[in-house]
Amino acid sequence: MQTKRTFLPIRLPPKNPNPEKFLIFLSPILNMNPKEISEGIFWVGAIDWEERDFHNFHTLRGLTYNSYLILDEKKVVIDAVKHKFVSEQLERISRLVDPKEIEYVVVNHIEPDHASGLADLLRVAKDATVICSQKGKEGLCKFFECKDWNFMVVKNGDTLKIGKRTLMFLDMTMLHWPDSIATYVVEDKILFSNDAFGQHVASEERFAEDLGVENALKWAKLYYANILMPLATLIKKKLEELKGVEVRLIAPSHGVAWRNPKVIVENYANWAEFKAENKVVVVYDTMWGSTEKLARAIAEGASKNAKVRLFHVRKDSWTEIVTEILDAKALAVGAPTIHNSVFPPVAGFLSYLKSLKPKNKKALAFGSYGWNGVAVKEMAKALEEMGFEIQQFAVKFKPTKEELQKAYELGVELSK
Repeated sequence: MQTKRTFLPIRLPPKNPNPEKFLIFLSPILNMNPKEISEGIFWVGAIDWEERDFHNFHTLRGLTYNSYLILDEKKVVIDAVKHKFVSEQLERISRLVDPKEIEYVVVNHIEPDHASGLADLLRVAKDATVICSQKGKEGLCKFFECKDWNFMVVKNGDTLKIGKRTLMFLDMTMLHWPDSIATYVVEDKILFSNDAFGQHVASEERFAEDLGVENALKWAKLYYANILMPLATLIKKKLEELKGVEVRLIAPSHGVAWRNPKVIVENYANWAEFKAENKVVVVYDTMWGSTEKLARAIAEGASKNAKVRLFHVRKDSWTEIVTEILDAKALAVGAPTIHNSVFPPVAGFLSYLKSLKPKNKKALAFGSYGWNGVAVKEMAKALEEMGFEIQQFAVKFKPTKEELQKAYELGVELSK
């Protein structure tokens, strides 16, 4: 039976476009085909080529909002998309089936990047039942007017037969919201893992092997470090639970799917244990160059025994910095004193870092001052509260040769 298609409105390119921006402009409408990830199961999500900031996560290459369509006796959509991409999702669905035939929409997670397009989807799939956790239902009914929606509330281990396939729902509470669940297709051994194992990268590739496994792992590490790092204890517990589930394919809510789940699961296990490489990260900001001189001397000393990553906190991405800190064995943070406090960009960075709860590191607080060296003391206190083994080094005004030598030696010590 031929189904009616819903087509996107034509988007005219800008006059005299920059070639690179023109490609970005056209990319969302170049390929509207769904992509089969397993027999009868299709990716029907959306690609956001232009997003560069996802609640302070620097999405350096955009991101995807993954949605999946399961064609069985009952038609099931796994997750909605961000509201402004619903037409893109519906176009992909309509190339396979009339969206009105959708009987279930599983909401693994109610955060707006996953679910803000749900109401628009349900205006087309009017008879669909929304499947979610109890917390998910409560949250959706705060985001939307839901009194006319049909709900099926599920808990861990509940199943739903949709034809030749069975869906099993797994509790993912606080990975990373209270409502979170994952959906497992028993017969196909596919885990729709929600945010776990995802990456923020815009790509038409749907599998890690096609993007390049090492490349996919790089994006997955950025995602883990900036979103899931504070949940390491829960992640370790959940990885243990998942050992009892045979998984052939992991399909997350963002990024590419993993045909070899062992690769990403092993990396998650290492990240959750904060297994450290032989690496030192030096992060600093400077007013008149004195703290920068100390930072470079520390980095030079640390390079004697370890890899070094040197970052300027205003010029480099915090997203990248904390990703390097994730598996570093040591961290040095430097700032000058201003207004009897820590130079604000570094204070802000430390606040962000503290929220991510990194562990198992040595640390050095350093910096320059004019008449009150309180910044180093405050940074040391902040790092100590994170559970780090702390050293301090403060220099008045411009560092002397002897003080730069001392900074070098502290770097050497930090790298051991």
